[in-house]
Amino acid sequence: MTTWFVSRHTGALQWMLRHGPAFDCHVPHLDPADVQHGDTVIGTLPVHLAAQVCARGAEYWHLVLQLPQGARGRELGMHELTALDARLQRFVIQLHPAACL
Repeated sequence: MTTWFVSRHTGALQWMLRHGPAFDCHVPHLDPADVQHGDTVIGTLPVHLAAQVCARGAEYWHLVLQLPQGARGRELGMHELTALDARLQRFVIQLHPAACL
């Protein structure tokens, strides 16, 4: 079983190394096909990729923060993430079979 941390942001990686659980593999982008049953994926995946992770029998933990509009679109440091109440929350996401329009 592998614990993945998915982020291209240096501040998120620094926050994770200080506050998060240990992880086996850090990648800037995740191919859900690489995830195995029993793995744990931590990051901020788009919902369709998080659903694929869950469908493969892995846990998905989202890096959640209270991001004000003025902080969007720029790199955040570890201390800013901490000040924005960064935390990990587990989500179980599944695609509804009739979800496509």
